[in-house]
Amino acid sequence: MSDQLLRTFISVTIPKEILSLQEMLKTTIDFKDKNLKWVKSGQIHLTLKFIGYTPPDLVEKINEILSEVVKRHEWIELLVKGTGCFPVPSRPRVLWLGITGKINRLNNFVSDINVSLEKLGFPIEEKEFIPHITIGRVSYPPKSTPDISTFLQTKYNSIPMSITRVRLICSELFPNGPIYSILGTHFLTTKGSKE
Repeated sequence: MSDQLLRTFISVTIPKEILSLQEMLKTTIDFKDKNLKWVKSGQIHLTLKFIGYTPPDLVEKINEILSEVVKRHEWIELLVKGTGCFPVPSRPRVLWLGITGKINRLNNFVSDINVSLEKLGFPIEEKEFIPHITIGRVSYPPKSTPDISTFLQTKYNSIPMSITRVRLICSELFPNGPIYSILGTHFLTTKGSKE
């Protein structure tokens, strides 16, 4: 591995049903501007922590910490439900799917990851963790702002999602979009094993 800094984050794989949901939601926005880009199917995920630029020699230590963190947490049962955007509907930059379910357990898990990685010099995220799955992005300034009102009002059956493992991902940025590489996979404690 080279000495060049790696762009890393910790993520959860999404249920395959989300891919067909994304295709359906694409039809709710009549927007031909190339500034609206839908996330490619193989890159849709739930981000638990964006680590950022990472020295290659810390990858092994990050994986060691994650392997310890997951031992303290059981599977987390969630539901993918609803739609939303950041920052505001009148000027959307990110289109996303919402997450409900065992949010307290998810928050505790993310907090444990943050506190544990701070020991390596990666700061705890100051912003509140809002679990979401990004499915589209609008780059600015666009020629026109997309009307996402139908997207935000669309109802769909909630999709069960279990967090049973997390992955440390390296993201390399290219003109046609990022390329992801898996640097480590860590399995949470089996559901009910602590009972």
